[in-house]
Amino acid sequence: MTRIDELLASGPTTSFEFFPPKTDAGERNLRDTLHELEPLAPSFVSVTYGAGGSTRERTHRIVVDILEHTTMNPMAHLTAVGHKRDELCDILARYRDAGVANILALRGDPPRGEEGWWELERAIELVHLAREVGGDAFSVGVAAHPEVHPLATDRASDRRFLAEKLCAADFGVTQFFFRVQDYLAMVEDLDALGCRTPVVAGVMPVTAVGQIVRMAEMSGAAFPNDLAERLHKVEDDPAEVRRIGVDVATQLCQELLDAGAPGLHFYTLNRSTATREIHANLNL
Repeated sequence: MTRIDELLASGPTTSFEFFPPKTDAGERNLRDTLHELEPLAPSFVSVTYGAGGSTRERTHRIVVDILEHTTMNPMAHLTAVGHKRDELCDILARYRDAGVANILALRGDPPRGEEGWWELERAIELVHLAREVGGDAFSVGVAAHPEVHPLATDRASDRRFLAEKLCAADFGVTQFFFRVQDYLAMVEDLDALGCRTPVVAGVMPVTAVGQIVRMAEMSGAAFPNDLAERLHKVEDDPAEVRRIGVDVATQLCQELLDAGAPGLHFYTLNRSTATREIHANLNL
């Protein structure tokens, strides 16, 4: 088990993100995807955590299973929302005792239609708690939004909070975005605030028009008009949508690497094909 901060200190990383399936068919699909992506030898892989802790046990089971039965290096997402402090301590201790070395500490969102409640109000508090429970056992990461968090009141305050959070953590991973300039502007803003914690760039290839637009709206990521026009022209041809999506994501990844991004984090949606194609295009 290797700490992500140590991997980042050695050079650019590649990583893949998965979510806990809700059905038996989804479980089989995830197993197939893990099997197909394992030969690419990612630096690490991450497993998300459902709103309000709704996938608590499934996330833990998948993370530990990856650790024990694959060659891949897992990172567990954990959110503060929906948990008391003692519960979070218990979850962190279970990861520590299982040998999981990497945690992504998130504030999180309450389940849809429910009021949010939590004892820890900010992600940085969860970072400090992970340090308290795990000591040097954990490499702790946090999330970053290149285009500003959707709940932020303004850009300046968003960047200050992000810099504070990153300086307490070992690394960051961004929400997906589509324009390299948004990532570079974030890095420049953070540098001006004295924060030089490495922030891995999150990339999601467009494979279905409706899905990616909805997810972009939820995350606050701007969907470029020129890309939207290209995709809508061929939205009745799924193969062409995929081809354009892979090409655009490949170009974005290359621009990020050329600009010195410390790593690429692929949002796979539990599928492997597009990620494998981009990986091959980049000769990673």
